[in-house]
Amino acid sequence: MAYPSQLGFQDAASPVMEELLHFHDHALMIVLLISILVLYIITTTVTTKLTNMYILDSQEIEIIWTVLPAVILLLIALPSLRILYLMDEINSPHLTVKAIGHQWYWSYEYTDYQEVAFDSYMVPTQDLTPGQFRLLEVDHRMVTPAEAPVRMLITAEDVLHSWAVPALGVKMDAVPGRLNQAAFIASRPGVYYGQCSEICGANHSFMPIVIEAVPLNFFQDWLTLVLEDASL
Repeated sequence: MAYPSQLGFQDAASPVMEELLHFHDHALMIVLLISILVLYIITTTVTTKLTNMYILDSQEIEIIWTVLPAVILLLIALPSLRILYLMDEINSPHLTVKAIGHQWYWSYEYTDYQEVAFDSYMVPTQDLTPGQFRLLEVDHRMVTPAEAPVRMLITAEDVLHSWAVPALGVKMDAVPGRLNQAAFIASRPGVYYGQCSEICGANHSFMPIVIEAVPLNFFQDWLTLVLEDASL
């Protein structure tokens, strides 16, 4: 998760987020080089008193500064399109979870199992235990298996919400009457925090998302306990 005074992104916890971080660094280097070049040209133009007729009127340099930006745009566009298609790719998910946004909490339905569904509310500040994070902890975490593709079906019951977990590279709008789809693979076991990223009313800041990725055998044990509780 993020820490105070952090300038960069959170550590990537999924393959897609790793790709996004690499693309961010790639694009930032291009922007940095362009900025340095423009600053150098402005500085030399302002400070020098010399003129050159070949610079004032030159077909060659006009061709260069027309073609070069097009090449730079291609260097940015092609990796961007690759990641865009990677984010939309969902092949044989091991688990499907439906997230439903409400004012102001999330509810989850494990659609592969009939009786696995629960609401996830933020834990009030006065009820937090040592080690829990204010405004980020919930009473029921969404538990998923680590290193397994998970498909998210995201919708809302009342107003627009947005289901976002930065470390996993997932952000999808929750729209009433519409079912949006996203996917992620947690690269390692851990607890990943997110929040609603669409202004949805007075308590918009108080509907966090917590995903707990666990090894498959622990997930099966958790699922067994939940099914036993549902049958009682």
